[in-house]
Amino acid sequence: MRVLGIETSCDETGVAVFDTERGLLGHCVHSQIELHAEYGGVVPELASRDHIRRLPVLVRQVLAASACTAGELDAIAYTAGPGLAGALLVGASFAESLGLSLGVPVLPVHHLEGHLLSPLLAAEPPEFPFIALLVSGGHTQLMRVIGVGEYALLGETLDDAAGEAFDKTAKLIGLGYPGGPELARLAETGHGGRFRLPRPMLHSGDLDFSFSGLKTAVLNVVSGREWQPERDAADLATDFQEAVVEVLTAKALKALEQTGLSRLVVAGGVGANRKLRQRLDSSSRRKGWKVYYPEPELCTDNGAMIAFAGARRFAAGQAGAGSFAVRVFPRWPLADLKAPGVPG
Repeated sequence: MRVLGIETSCDETGVAVFDTERGLLGHCVHSQIELHAEYGGVVPELASRDHIRRLPVLVRQVLAASACTAGELDAIAYTAGPGLAGALLVGASFAESLGLSLGVPVLPVHHLEGHLLSPLLAAEPPEFPFIALLVSGGHTQLMRVIGVGEYALLGETLDDAAGEAFDKTAKLIGLGYPGGPELARLAETGHGGRFRLPRPMLHSGDLDFSFSGLKTAVLNVVSGREWQPERDAADLATDFQEAVVEVLTAKALKALEQTGLSRLVVAGGVGANRKLRQRLDSSSRRKGWKVYYPEPELCTDNGAMIAFAGARRFAAGQAGAGSFAVRVFPRWPLADLKAPGVPG
């Protein structure tokens, strides 16, 4: 089965073709960073309009790179939520229209399920069950993953997500957009230990997160009279990153210990953070646990993870709705998702 995957949940247009026998045939992602940079954040209307411009072009490019024609597609999967409503509508309307014209089934896919399953595309994929640490700009969650569509929420952020905290802290320090990757790069040049920042909920006894207090602590530093960006920014970035990494690592390892599982999957944009990967790898190795990551180019939003998630659901017997109605869910709790074959 060849599945076309379409991702338009926010500010990246992603397209991919996945073959259930040959694997990922081709994928491409267009980032809107330059488009939104002058505004310091994503402008939903601009994001939607850019998806409209880019999506048809990327589909043609990916089909050509995959040596596949539209007529050879067996199914289409698209991100139906969560995300920006206008952006989601672009991908959904394109996918449903294309599916109707080709006479192939179309499947709405949960964005977070795409991230959770993306490490299965790696050369050394994990086996079910495993613990998943999902860390991105909009989500920070710990999940127990039994199989496709079988997810149990163990803990989540009570306020800012880890990626959101990175972006907001970067803005406070004076870095450009997108701030998270810029802050991580700056942290590589700093010296830790100068600023005493909190580790929110590190010893809370549960698996929940909170990063708003850490952001406030950074605000207090940069608002002080002694703050000098040229001298202090790199060191503050280092201490901030260390605080986030320490909390994420501790909670993820606690989830493994509590559940008795030995495999940890890290997904989402923050999962590409080098410091986080180093800490998780070294800490897990001492316990005899194994950590799995998506390929670096699949950490951010992309069509490959949507095509793959759709293919796994089709292979498990789930059928498209058949009505070709355009359906999007800007707010879509992962707990509402059903396993293939489960009614409702």
